[in-house]
Amino acid sequence: MRVVRVLFLCTGNSCRSQMAEALVNARLGDRWAAVSAGTQPADEVHPKALQALAEIGIRHPNAYPKLADEFRGTAFDLVVTVCDDAAENCPVWLGQGQRVHVGFPDPARATGTEDEMMAVFRSVRDDIEHRILPLLDTFAAWEAS
Repeated sequence: MRVVRVLFLCTGNSCRSQMAEALVNARLGDRWAAVSAGTQPADEVHPKALQALAEIGIRHPNAYPKLADEFRGTAFDLVVTVCDDAAENCPVWLGQGQRVHVGFPDPARATGTEDEMMAVFRSVRDDIEHRILPLLDTFAAWEAS
């Protein structure tokens, strides 16, 4: 079976795209190879994103924000933008791969107590898992037919 390659894009590559990458590699790693990048990478992966992943048993070691340009020459089967259309501009991907948008709010913008902010990270993590993984299964089935 061929491994399908997916790139997750957002602006900072510190939360949503990193969580999507980690979730796909952990849950669908036998069929999918995921990477993530941003148009304006942050200095680090948000610690609360890593904590939200760890809470469901997913480690994302050696994760760091990457510039989308690093992957311009890489052939992807699918490129998924995960920014929130209402709140920010999504990056444009000019490289290879079918493009699709699945928007999520940026948990890094959450305010409130530590518990309230973590609740936002958990909610986005769970939403990514419930929306992205079925999308990839559908894409793989479509591509195989």
